[in-house]
This record gives sequence, structure tokens and C-alpha cells, in this order.
Amino acid sequence: MDRIPSVDLKDFLSEDSNRKQKFIDEIGKAYQDIGFVALKGHFLDDDLVDRLYTEVRNFFNLPLEVKESYEIPGIGGQRGYVSFGKESAKGKKEGDLKEFWHFGQYVEDDEERKKEYPDNVEVKELPAFNKVGKETYRMLEKTAKYVLRALALHLNLEETYFDNYIHNGNSILRPIHYPPIVQEPKNAVRAAAHGDINLITLLMGAQGRGLQVQRHDGEWLDAIAEPDELMINVGDMLSRHSNNKLKSTIHRVVNPPRELWGTSRYSIPFFMHPISEMKLDVLDSCIDNENPKQYDDITAGAFLNERLVELGLIKK
Repeated sequence: MDRIPSVDLKDFLSEDSNRKQKFIDEIGKAYQDIGFVALKGHFLDDDLVDRLYTEVRNFFNLPLEVKESYEIPGIGGQRGYVSFGKESAKGKKEGDLKEFWHFGQYVEDDEERKKEYPDNVEVKELPAFNKVGKETYRMLEKTAKYVLRALALHLNLEETYFDNYIHNGNSILRPIHYPPIVQEPKNAVRAAAHGDINLITLLMGAQGRGLQVQRHDGEWLDAIAEPDELMINVGDMLSRHSNNKLKSTIHRVVNPPRELWGTSRYSIPFFMHPISEMKLDVLDSCIDNENPKQYDDITAGAFLNERLVELGLIKK
């Protein structure tokens, strides 16, 4: 495979059963072969995307001391600002060449669930930043719900299997700024090779070179989306749950050529997480003689905590 497959969510949402099945088959095959698809037909419109990027640039252009005032201790970076170089990939000591922000779940109908998550952080200097962040979060969450419905059908589950697990789930919207590179990085890159923790990731800002996906033969493939596409990949939680039938693929963001070191890069992933008590036990339908159970039983909350420790965001 020399390019990331492209699919259109409008096929799945259509009243035509053949188009719907075509989408299920295409996304299922892509996630078994490479773990990534480019998705058209999502719920983000151009106006929302333009407003989001404007506000994200406005935030990262704030003075460092202002940004650092929104770095909240004791919550593992789950809300607010995370400063440059703080996060590193699993097994890598060098910090990634990035700073980022986290918007989290907006719980509206479950007081107990609300207590489980840290509050979202309001940037008083930029009131539109918080508003557009919430709008984007909702539209990406809606898009992810339908992608997971298609994957449920592909796994021979009820179409709405994931719905209750992702309602008020611990999902994160992460605007990332990769600043200009000012000196030769020793071993650091913008985002070192890693797999995502969650169920699926929806990525805005994959236009242009930088994001690379590792094929099964070990070669790296440029993952470049069209302007109207989101890049969507399987995370480790869904890979475990499906006994690796749906593959969580290693990916990275490489540094640009030296002539482009003076430029910033922005990307905005939405990490779709379930509620913490969801069991990630391997699905019975994904176990057979050729594919024995590969993973121990664990909940989503316990798995997330393990990984945040490995990433250096939570200290043991």
C-alpha cells in the first residue's frame, strides 16, 4: 500500500444500504491493512475550521508567561496548557518538539461523571478560543460516533455498541503547535514514533508533509490528507478490544527540511476515549484458532493511567 485509503462518511449516512455497506467494507479493510483512513463527509464546516485555526494561533502567540499560567499541576496535563518538550513518546527520553492545549469532555447530564474529570480551563485573554474549542469538540465527537458505528458492524456487533461507552467519554481535543526549529535537534523530532492510546483519533491539519505512518513491512508512508479530509486512525484501546483485527499503527511527525525550519506547524487531533469503566477485554468474535486471545483484561481507565505514566505526564 503506497497511500492512505480515502472514504466518505456520507456513504455510511445515506439511506442506500449498498453505499452504507461499501463504507463499512472499505474502512474495515483499511484498518486491517494500515490502520489509517482519510475521511471526507465529516461534520466540520469550513467556517468552524477557519475560526478554530485563528484562535489556536492566537493562543500559541500569547507570551510564554501567560500560557504557562494555564499549566495546571497535578492533573497529568489532561486540561489546559502543556509546555514545550514536556511529553515524550513511550520509551524515549527526549521530549517532543511541541507545545499543546487540551479541551476535555463537556459533561452535561451526569453529575458523578462530571466529578471524575478535571474542569476545562478558560483562557480569559481569548474568550472565542474556548467557544470555538467546544464547538469543534462536539462536531468531531459526532463524527467519531458514526465511524465507530461502522466499525461495530464490521466487527459483527450491534451498530450502537460503542454509543454508551463514548457518551461522556474521556475524549480530548488537542491543538498542537510545533514551533520553528531554532537549532539542530539532537535526537528530538516534532512527534516521535508512537501509537495512540484511545479508541480512534481524528486528526485535523494533516495537509502537507510531516505525518508518516509505518507500514507492516517497516517502511514509512507519508500520510497527506486533502483539505476537506480528516485523517483517522485506530488507537491501542480499539486494537486490544478487537484482538488486533483493527490495527493501531505506529506513526510520527518528522522535522521539516532545513529550509522550512523557520515555519510553525499546527495540527489538531481529537482522541476519542470511552468512559473509564469500559472493559477492553478481547471481543469473543475476534478470537478463533488462528487468532488466540492476545491481551489481558483491563479497563479503559486503568489502561489510560498506565500509558500516561509511560509518557511522563503522570509521575509514579
